[in-house]
Amino acid sequence: MSGDRELQEAVARFVRAFGLHQPDQTPCGQPVPVSEAHALGELARDGALRQSDLTQRLRLEKSTTSRLVTQLINRGWARRTPAPDDGRGVLVELTPQGVNAAAQLAAARARHFSAVLNRVPEGDRADVLRALNILTEAMDET
Repeated sequence: MSGDRELQEAVARFVRAFGLHQPDQTPCGQPVPVSEAHALGELARDGALRQSDLTQRLRLEKSTTSRLVTQLINRGWARRTPAPDDGRGVLVELTPQGVNAAAQLAAARARHFSAVLNRVPEGDRADVLRALNILTEAMDET
């Protein structure tokens, strides 16, 4: 099997094993769409963000991010406010309920990743992290 085919197979197995093909729940089993979980994580980490910055961070189209933010608003997890320095700009920030949801997701994610990492032999952990970083960087270049 060629290297590119092996990579395709390995990534497909990883996506399935990690549960990334189930868009309505996070890999740690929370009943939140993966895209919403990522948006919550970005907003929880850095506070209010311009919607355009959220679009870039999530690597989504502007219209997709707009719908995603609307979903967060409908859940009571976020709000849009005008950017103070730009009449056309929009900031997205978490509500107290959104902060709570983000914290619950972060705790579930931490438990899940800890359990996964504990199943990787200790001597291989640094290599696994290095390989994931190299693969991510290679994907960033495409």
